Amino acid sequence: MTAAITVEGLGKRYKIARVNSRGGYRTLRETLSEGVVSLVGRLRGRAGAPALADFWALRDVGFEVQAGKVVGIVGRNGAGKSTLLKILSRITKPTTGHVKIRGRVGSLLEVGTGFHPELTGRENTFLNGSILGMSRREIARRFDEIVAFAEIEEFLDTPVKRYSSGMYVRLAFAVAAHLEPEILLVDEVLAVGDFRFQKKCLAKMREVGRSGRTVLFVSHNMAALEALCDHCILIDQGAVKAQGETRSILAEYSGVGEDQASGSRDLTDHVGRTNGSLPLMARVTLSDGAHRPVARVRMGSSLSFHVDFDLKGTPVEPVLGVVIKTDLGMPLFGASNVLIPGCAFGQAEGSGTISCHLKQLPLMPGTYLVDLYFSSWALANLHRNLDSIHDAIAFEVVRDDVFGSGKLAPQAAGPIFWPATFGLQLTANPR
Repeated sequence: MTAAITVEGLGKRYKIARVNSRGGYRTLRETLSEGVVSLVGRLRGRAGAPALADFWALRDVGFEVQAGKVVGIVGRNGAGKSTLLKILSRITKPTTGHVKIRGRVGSLLEVGTGFHPELTGRENTFLNGSILGMSRREIARRFDEIVAFAEIEEFLDTPVKRYSSGMYVRLAFAVAAHLEPEILLVDEVLAVGDFRFQKKCLAKMREVGRSGRTVLFVSHNMAALEALCDHCILIDQGAVKAQGETRSILAEYSGVGEDQASGSRDLTDHVGRTNGSLPLMARVTLSDGAHRPVARVRMGSSLSFHVDFDLKGTPVEPVLGVVIKTDLGMPLFGASNVLIPGCAFGQAEGSGTISCHLKQLPLMPGTYLVDLYFSSWALANLHRNLDSIHDAIAFEVVRDDVFGSGKLAPQAAGPIFWPATFGLQLTANPR
């Protein structure tokens, strides 16, 4: 099979100013003085100029993407994923190595990339199509379909500078997906759209993949990666850490193996912590009804989540939210002490542990993921969190004879089991 993308020895180096060793803020006088010193230094051959350090966003990256495959790229924030896509899109030049691309590339890297703010949605559609190498006739043939997908008919002749971020991303994705590039590069911009639009985009990407075109998809959405991708590449600190079958790579990325070995997970530097979160949750530990650490529990048994936290001098009234999901990321149910009468714990300071106890776990055999949310009482009632971690820990549910019949419902019945009773009442046969 022909490789659509070949990457060999790819590296990208940036020059960054060294951090001010004194720390803190600088006065206006200091800033002006350093500016004069820097200017004089440049004029005199850089003597006295600010020291610059090398930062390698990517280093010795190599992989192949076969034509017609949908490949996911995962890694924590700052790993180098977006830099890689910018190089593949020819927005940024590599420092070392080279890339071979066989086919026309369409990319959706940032909201409104390639749009001119003064042009209308209609004009930007034709502009983007031209950038992708499409003729005006080809663009016109797909134009109505693009507009219908983006749902911006009312604002089609409005300058895009007046669009909301959601309208921007709808039109940008519609153009990139409908103008039939042979290779489609998509960064995490789909998170901008609402849930309905995200589902619509994922369905379109699935259609693009099935049509034989090549897709490179950067995302933190485990369920979307699992559903769309044949293969995944894990990038860590600018290098390819692992690549292979999607499920195994996602398990390595989310630390499922570590969870299932110990029943505990360090949260201080967790890759699933959401942007803007305060790192207050430090560790999560699972335990059974006998308060023993566990990573595997039997169907119908009890399970507890113990979250160690450090408030770092900020007093709060602790609230813990727990959401249980399938291994594909589909939420099943959640619990929070803000919902339960008598579970307001009052103000706390310093460090401690907050726990959630589930008496009977109604889950079928399989692997499950847990999202954790830490908040204060007032914020939780406004549906706001101080610290949020997706896929914080995983656990496994193993088979047990919960019905006393030796039988279980088939897997197609879903991930939840529920005890039930049945009755039968016969009516007399009509004469």
